[in-house]
Amino acid sequence: MKIIDLHCDALYKIWKSNGSLRFRNSEDLDTNIKRLKKGEVKVQCFAIFIPPELKSEEKFQAALDQVDYFYTNVIGNNYEMKHIKEWQDFDRLRENEIGAMLTLEGVDCIGNDLHKLSVLHHLGVRSIGLTWNNANLAADGVGESRGAGLSSFGKAIVQFNNMHQLLTDVSHLSEKAFWDVMELATYPIASHSNAKAVCAHPRNLSDAQAKVLFEKKAMVHIVYFPDFVTEARPATMTDLIKHIDHFCALGGINQVGFGSDFDGITRYIYGLENASKQQYIINELLKYYSHDQVSGFAWRNFLESRPV
Repeated sequence: MKIIDLHCDALYKIWKSNGSLRFRNSEDLDTNIKRLKKGEVKVQCFAIFIPPELKSEEKFQAALDQVDYFYTNVIGNNYEMKHIKEWQDFDRLRENEIGAMLTLEGVDCIGNDLHKLSVLHHLGVRSIGLTWNNANLAADGVGESRGAGLSSFGKAIVQFNNMHQLLTDVSHLSEKAFWDVMELATYPIASHSNAKAVCAHPRNLSDAQAKVLFEKKAMVHIVYFPDFVTEARPATMTDLIKHIDHFCALGGINQVGFGSDFDGITRYIYGLENASKQQYIINELLKYYSHDQVSGFAWRNFLESRPV
């Protein structure tokens, strides 16, 4: 069964290696082409992530460098990889092709310059997360104790996203910023978040947050990082499915998808150690859900909720 995965950090890994990791076959990449093919991943989204400790004046260049690696190392000479530039491109993928879409995990790299976001949009970014865990000029992240909402600049970014049919990603936002986004965003999404009622981690969504996303027909993509899955160790696929069960019980059966966080995590759910194992979660889900419901989780829910 084909899969759309809304989040991985392969670009960050490649950037950290100064381009020495080859997307085609590097064993250090959870999402190399060989593994994507084996896991039947039809579309992989690639996040641009800039570490907060980087000097402010270096952040936008780092973002551009990651975009360059996307074009040269991921798309480049890899004939299987096709750049998703428009929402209709999902429908144009051929049988042997894998779609690749750029996303932005936190707007630190643009400072207070909306023109820089426009540049990233022109380069192909189609989903914008306002923060990582830290605060920036747009909003507070979930790791900022202040817990503030959107700034005027953050609200301008959401309006920019609405105007250009870009997704506004609420994963990593503080709760106040989340609710501010929900008041403004035409295309909200949680690219990699789980249920706080199942695992009480600050990165996870409360029932109230999940319900409002589902009411707005927005997607919540479950994340595979064990810390967000269960307090128990080791984390299992059964633990992960509990999050899907919970979201479905809240009315989200048509708004659940996958956002693995591969290449951004250092610990794994047993049996889900890289993209080649993606069909294992499909097989587990088929024990509890119908084929039609599982195909929704895997790919169809996202296609039916994307901007048009």
